[in-house]
Amino acid sequence: MDKIKLDTGIISGLKINQHNKDIDAFRGIPYAAPPVGDLRWKPPQAAAPWSGVRECTRFSIQPAQYPDIHASGRMQAVPSSEDCLYLNVMTPAKTPTDKLPVMVWFHGGGTRYGNGNAPVSNSPGLPGHDVVLVTVNTRLGIFGLFSHPLLSKESPRGASGNYLFLDMVASLEWVSRNIAAFGGDPDKVTIFGESAGGIAVSMLCASPLAKGLFHGAISQSGGSFGPPRPTTFPGENMKLLADAEKDGEVYAERAGVMSLAELRALPVDSLPIGFGMGSAWPVIDGYVIPDDQYKLYEAGNFNDTPILVGYNSDEGASFTRTKDPEEFIASVKLRYGEFADDLLRAYPVDENGVPKSARDLSRDAAFGWHTWSWARLQAQKGSSKVYYYYFDQHPDYPEDSPRFGQESPHGQDVAYVFMHLDPEDPDITEADLALSETIGTYWTNFAKYGQPNGEGVPRWPAFSEEDPNVMYLTGPEPFVGPVPSAESLEILDSYFRWRRSPEGAAWAE
Repeated sequence: MDKIKLDTGIISGLKINQHNKDIDAFRGIPYAAPPVGDLRWKPPQAAAPWSGVRECTRFSIQPAQYPDIHASGRMQAVPSSEDCLYLNVMTPAKTPTDKLPVMVWFHGGGTRYGNGNAPVSNSPGLPGHDVVLVTVNTRLGIFGLFSHPLLSKESPRGASGNYLFLDMVASLEWVSRNIAAFGGDPDKVTIFGESAGGIAVSMLCASPLAKGLFHGAISQSGGSFGPPRPTTFPGENMKLLADAEKDGEVYAERAGVMSLAELRALPVDSLPIGFGMGSAWPVIDGYVIPDDQYKLYEAGNFNDTPILVGYNSDEGASFTRTKDPEEFIASVKLRYGEFADDLLRAYPVDENGVPKSARDLSRDAAFGWHTWSWARLQAQKGSSKVYYYYFDQHPDYPEDSPRFGQESPHGQDVAYVFMHLDPEDPDITEADLALSETIGTYWTNFAKYGQPNGEGVPRWPAFSEEDPNVMYLTGPEPFVGPVPSAESLEILDSYFRWRRSPEGAAWAE
């Protein structure tokens, strides 16, 4: 398919050959208008149509973000832009009537970094398994997640922030309107993402704005089931709109402006760094995200599609900030209060360091408990199947290695999912390559059939409260096992239950 007719005009792309299979790639397709000038901090608007053929052979510039900081504390100019609402499509289809399943990827990066143009997520591995792949760029950081009372006042919905999620919804609406032209099936769309992208997937599963726009969801190291709090921690990242608006007022004061017009007129490289100041995370705004997601699921208010969810064995290696046991203990007591002693027994340190047993508290607070809670709630309240995994692929590092005792860190799974491992890399083994092929098959089977099973891969049973089956993704042969750290998760669950009580909510203020 050399040329594609969209609802905004005709585009051309390029061909990629993968294992003697031609894949058509289209890069930098606008799905909404540039959110610049007066459109900064407004819902995405329709992309302008064009005449002639638009060449879509190059990726768009990455979304404006915070990779560097001046000594002045302001943003470092980088090759990035607010003009970022573009997506990429890779399709193996030969004709628009092929009706292949569609997979839409939302990247990680803490909602502040990254882009949908990364080589790993735009590799031809998944499309080579007969799916259409879409990778999406959205607004990030201050541009995608800024709340302010004046923004809420000007909104017909009385809400602000969450522009990043409105962008995601706009991209899914674009897919619904246009993906058939690429040989994709708009009635068979799976959303998937990792880290912040996986968390976004869980929020889209709970957002009424995304209802009907997807038919399956995959979350890698995601989930957002923690209660809100004014001072956030990993796993308790959400704020209420009123608290985020207060942060936004502080941010505007720091920027030295008083009006929305002045804020919107500030150049990108003049905006102050604002981590934790209304620019870091989505908020419960009553519109895009109606409520605490746990409560929404308890009430059965979610988009009930099949889900495939999981996390990595040593996420804590990426998120535990200290190797000093005393400092670790102090941080646990600060966050968990009266639950700290029980959690320290469940996730113990040793005399000289913070081993994996302790790091697993960081893993479970940020990812493990959320995945487990999501799986349980959907199994209880939904009608669609749940598939739960635990990624654990790593060498046994020798005692003299700086990585001794480490397992699979945050983000390691992404290259396996996209089948983007380099067989020439001396650190990549045959077991790694075999596992990557298996995971890619599971993911694309899920997109095709709503479940991961099929020829050539070990059977993956659905998860339920009665049969809490977890697929251990390890090479060369995955196997089914119990929920990891199940007893420790129960103790952590008691903390989160208490945090939802009046006493726990007041304590967190």
